[in-house]
Amino acid sequence: MSEGISTLERHLVIGAGPVGLAMASALKRHGIPFDLVDSASGVGGNWLHGVYRHAHIVSSRKATEYTDYPMPADYPDFPSADQMLAYLTAFAEDRGLLASSEFNKSVAFAAPDSGGNWNVKFADGEERKYKGVVVCNGHHWDKRYPKFRGHFSGEILHSKDYVGPEQLQDKRVLVIGGGNSGVDMACDAGRFGRACDISLQTGYWYLPKTFLGRPLTDIPIWGLPIFLQRAILKSIVAVSIGDYRRYGLQTPNHKIFDRHPAFGTDLLNAIRLGRVNPRPGIDRVDGNTVTFVDGTTGEYDLIVAATGFNTSFPFLRDGLVKVKDGVVQVYGGAFPAGIRGLYIVGWAQARNGFGRLITPLADLYARMITLQDELTLPLGTLMESSFTQRLPTTHLVDPEKSRREIRLAHWILPLLKLRDRRLARKHVNKGSNPANAALRHAHKESGNTQFRSN
Repeated sequence: MSEGISTLERHLVIGAGPVGLAMASALKRHGIPFDLVDSASGVGGNWLHGVYRHAHIVSSRKATEYTDYPMPADYPDFPSADQMLAYLTAFAEDRGLLASSEFNKSVAFAAPDSGGNWNVKFADGEERKYKGVVVCNGHHWDKRYPKFRGHFSGEILHSKDYVGPEQLQDKRVLVIGGGNSGVDMACDAGRFGRACDISLQTGYWYLPKTFLGRPLTDIPIWGLPIFLQRAILKSIVAVSIGDYRRYGLQTPNHKIFDRHPAFGTDLLNAIRLGRVNPRPGIDRVDGNTVTFVDGTTGEYDLIVAATGFNTSFPFLRDGLVKVKDGVVQVYGGAFPAGIRGLYIVGWAQARNGFGRLITPLADLYARMITLQDELTLPLGTLMESSFTQRLPTTHLVDPEKSRREIRLAHWILPLLKLRDRRLARKHVNKGSNPANAALRHAHKESGNTQFRSN
């Protein structure tokens, strides 16, 4: 914990993964005192504790690195998990973030009090009061498991708990899910297990990692309108991969980017080599026997659930921040309406690497957190009242479009102050205090839980 400054003058940043580190760096750059905590033993987030060590990023080095902190020049186009962890650790050290960081420190509960501050209780029993809370707890930790009829008598392993090929040795493996993790699990099981099938309910878009000798995320198409991006990518797929049905896979029934595509052709190669056998969705399970929707069956020792993650904030009271179909209902990507001092950052996913987006976004959010001190109403409430702001409908973000919006946002921030004054006067004329109304809303939603302050 930072010394010499009361926690009432500080913000608490929850999570020391790539997004939490970027936010902490931006807060420090803007002179905003903070504490950074993480339940793990160090920085890195998912790259420290959530991926198997031989994993590599699927977006390129250039698309993933912070724009103001390049990765080492000797890194490959697609760095490994260990290289990513070393990079994030070096960033934290270079930006002087470790002095304000606490590890093995888990937040049990956070709630606003009647005075506009935030009561925070940690799992070790310690309680503190903060000016605000910046939530960067990531989206790759709350494991989601498949649901099917019947009971499987073998082992079920979530992809997040996969460490290495020894877990697959001499086992008949069924992988459920065909995203990036599912592809890696299936390819490993095809090489090191006794046999491997992969069950896919629907078709996926599999995009090549490289095209014409360059990483796909580095070719100059990402600033184009979405319909042109889709058209170009479909052409690249047609030329470099062909019809997915030739690999025994289903044709996708959705547009590219309606769901997160999988990068790489390793699964397609493994199918061609006979190492992986595609299967449709599961109908039912009985012991070790799995029956698929086409009536075929298979016998398995291990099911690998590459079925993704839930978006959740267990330290916030249910309903305080709404999540609809995995999409967090906040304005401007981070600001819940009616709640002052709470910022939900990093719940969305950039379509082609977080690097080009997170640095300018963190800088904008730091400016907005500073601006909140000059406002009567919460930022989310002001944005909710604006006809230009809408709640998000997807967790996938177009980085280049977002960068354009970020540049525009810096110019229109002063308008939020004008709108705040106008709405505040409107509430006063009606005989109510807008700040108190917002506090009552957040206080009610948080369950009115009280803690001692440090």
